[in-house]
Amino acid sequence: MRRTGRRDTRPELRLRRALHRRGLRYMVDATPPGTNRRRRVDVLLSGARIAVFVDGGFWHSCPEHGRVPKNNREWWRCKLDGVVRRDRDTDAELTAAGWLVVRVWEHEDPEAAADRIVDLVRDRRR
Repeated sequence: MRRTGRRDTRPELRLRRALHRRGLRYMVDATPPGTNRRRRVDVLLSGARIAVFVDGGFWHSCPEHGRVPKNNREWWRCKLDGVVRRDRDTDAELTAAGWLVVRVWEHEDPEAAADRIVDLVRDRRR
């Protein structure tokens, strides 16, 4: 678990490059104003008040690709369920503070995800 990076993962970098090519500027690994200081966002578009998370299939229990390891199965199930609960709690806290939460799976096409985010930024700025 220690080897799992907290930021600058390959899927994050791909998404950030795609967003940058589309002219968006953002903060990385930031805490949105008005929220719990312990919760950090992968990509924060502060002007549009959009918080983007790039979730890994294993750690965030992707319904399509996530799986529980066979060894120590019950411990892993509890651990991964806790991550999902924390994600939902973070979503609720950010939404209550006026932020739009966008979750992108690591296996998603970064270009398509960037297009989706650009559309949301345009909608939020109107």
